[in-house]
Amino acid sequence: MCKHVLNAQVAVRSPCCRKWFDCAECHQETENHPLLQSYDMTFACKKCKKCFRKDAREFEDSDEYCPHCDNHFVLDAVTPKPRLEFEGEDVRIDSRMLKDDRTRSEEQRTIFNVKDAPDRLG
Repeated sequence: MCKHVLNAQVAVRSPCCRKWFDCAECHQETENHPLLQSYDMTFACKKCKKCFRKDAREFEDSDEYCPHCDNHFVLDAVTPKPRLEFEGEDVRIDSRMLKDDRTRSEEQRTIFNVKDAPDRLG
């Protein structure tokens, strides 16, 4: 599993050491030699676990899919970003934590309504 790209759909076989990596940064971290660049790339789909080759010089829109299972493997890279979240109960079950500013809060209920007092006492 790659820690650099969260949505890696394929593994790429490096032409220099013939090992499988999810991205070029993973190769750089684990190996002590530079990545050899070539146009003939060998991929392994993580969905169907089958390998296929692509030529980077003739890469078209239809080549963004696995030829065996049609998994779309060319996606925008998503890198992990630190963020702070509030952990609580599921809001679909208990929505008391949510406050919608568009709705007015219900007024306090009472037997005696001050707005109607002149009409009642008169």
